[in-house]
Amino acid sequence: MAALFGLGGRPAAGSGRVTALAGGGRLLPEAGGGRLLYSRRVPRIALVVNPRAGRGRVGRELPALLDTIAAAGLTTDIKETEHRGHAVELARQAAHDGFDTVVAVGGDGTVNEVVNGLIEGDRPVSEVALGVVSAGSGADFARTFDLPKHVDHALAGISGASRRLDVGKISCLAPDGSSPLIRYFVNAADAGMAAATVERAERLPRWLGKTRYLIAFGPSLARFDPAEMTVRTPDRSYTGRAHNALVANGRYLGGGMHISPHSDPSDGRFDVQVNIGPKRQAFTLIPKIYRGTHLPDDLIIQMAGPTVTIDAERPLPIEADGEMIGLTPATFSVLPGILPLVA
Repeated sequence: MAALFGLGGRPAAGSGRVTALAGGGRLLPEAGGGRLLYSRRVPRIALVVNPRAGRGRVGRELPALLDTIAAAGLTTDIKETEHRGHAVELARQAAHDGFDTVVAVGGDGTVNEVVNGLIEGDRPVSEVALGVVSAGSGADFARTFDLPKHVDHALAGISGASRRLDVGKISCLAPDGSSPLIRYFVNAADAGMAAATVERAERLPRWLGKTRYLIAFGPSLARFDPAEMTVRTPDRSYTGRAHNALVANGRYLGGGMHISPHSDPSDGRFDVQVNIGPKRQAFTLIPKIYRGTHLPDDLIIQMAGPTVTIDAERPLPIEADGEMIGLTPATFSVLPGILPLVA
């Protein structure tokens, strides 16, 4: 039910207009020309929940989150995912149904799917805002904005002020190389060895959590062959041997690695790192990457821009937000400020 608050002053004589205010409120003239009343519409919030995220922790902590939401006077509609890709469908339907905020409750993969549900043809499906309660294995997107990384008692990613969020667009080949595809992402994407690690990790049991990536890293390091790669932004390019190319919108990946410490997801550009050193560099740099002190480095080519193209002598795997996407060649484009993010 809308709450009404009396405000001082009177409407102009003969005025029957209703004035829209930020946050869905309206100034309503009281019958008979009395005080102005402020009508604050309760926002409609949809929770797209992956109950299996975080080794099932999301499902276990969901009742505490709902209690917190109810105590704040908010109401929500809960939509639980049942299979891979389901969050895309649920988020899109919620946007079409007129919800004000669609909240991804789960890991970075859930966030990625919700974003892909809220955007179609490089445009938002509606004026809906993105909310995030990240509680999966990595929760890397949440780290950039200092959003809660636990489900219980987390309102910061559900209700409050919003900021504009850049979204990345990937145009590449499908995983089998048969056809082109388009996918959106919000955190970071890789082409090369890091994507090969994600690809191997996806074949391991989900209950291992982020340990899957540590287990997959060793075999990927041993078996991945660097490739002749060309990486271009509007202002710079690199052609030569490399084992990985990172396209970052956010600052963290891999469960807390501070991989791109200067990235701003609202600045209209990607930060790019091309690793040209020996493969063992990926191992020896890990302590510095967690601290965000690995840059500058003579064996990491840095560039930035609103578009990035990556091509190689052979098709390389691409991952984004911890999910396998497809193969190079690929073009990455920024859709600046396209989504409001509750943060």
